[in-house]
Amino acid sequence: MALTPDEFYQHALAVANGEHRLPLSRMTGWEISPFEQDGLRVSPLVPPVAAEPPRHGEDPADCDMCAEKDKGIWFNERWRLDRITGAGVPLVLMLYPRDHYDLAELSDEMAAELGVLSTRVVRHMQAVPHISRAHMYRFGDGAAHLHMWFFARPEGQTQLYGSWLVVWDDLLPEYPADLADADAALVADALVASSGGFRTATA
Repeated sequence: MALTPDEFYQHALAVANGEHRLPLSRMTGWEISPFEQDGLRVSPLVPPVAAEPPRHGEDPADCDMCAEKDKGIWFNERWRLDRITGAGVPLVLMLYPRDHYDLAELSDEMAAELGVLSTRVVRHMQAVPHISRAHMYRFGDGAAHLHMWFFARPEGQTQLYGSWLVVWDDLLPEYPADLADADAALVADALVASSGGFRTATA
C-alpha cells in the first residue's frame, strides 16, 4: 500500500535541509540539463493539502477542450489533433478525444485507438525534414480532459535530448509559425493517409 500523504511528506523531509529544500535533482547534472547547478536551489517542500483542488474541466460543461472539440488540424469521429502555438521547438502537437474522457476512463477500444494514433503521430512527425525525434508526454494534473503532448526535437540539437526537451521548449524563442504550420500540415496529411479522418484546410 502506498504511503499516506503525511507519511510521504515525512519520508521526503528526511533528506531535506532545515529550510525543507531537497537536494538538487540528479537530472540537473546531466549534460542535457538547461541549467548549471551552481546557483540552483530547490523550492521548499510544502506539506500536503487536505483535499487536492479540482482540475480544470472536471465538469464537462466548464471544459475548454470540450468547447474546442471542432478545433484542430486533423479529426476523425472520436479524436482530434491540434498544433500548439508559441512553441520553441519546431512542432508541438496535442491529441485529444473529442468527447470528455480522462485516460483511465477510456474504453479498451479507445485505448487501443490511442496507442495506434500516438504511434502514427510520432512516425509522421519524425518523417518531417530536420526533425530527429518526436517525444510523447501525458500530464494530467492541470486538466481533466485527456490531452497527449507530442514534441519534435530539431535535428542536430543533441543538447535537447530526452526528458529536458519540454523545459528547453519553454526557454527557446518562438519557432517561426509559418514553418510550424507547414510541418503540421504534412503530419495531418500523413495521418489522413494512414488513419483516415480528415484535416482542416488551414492545417
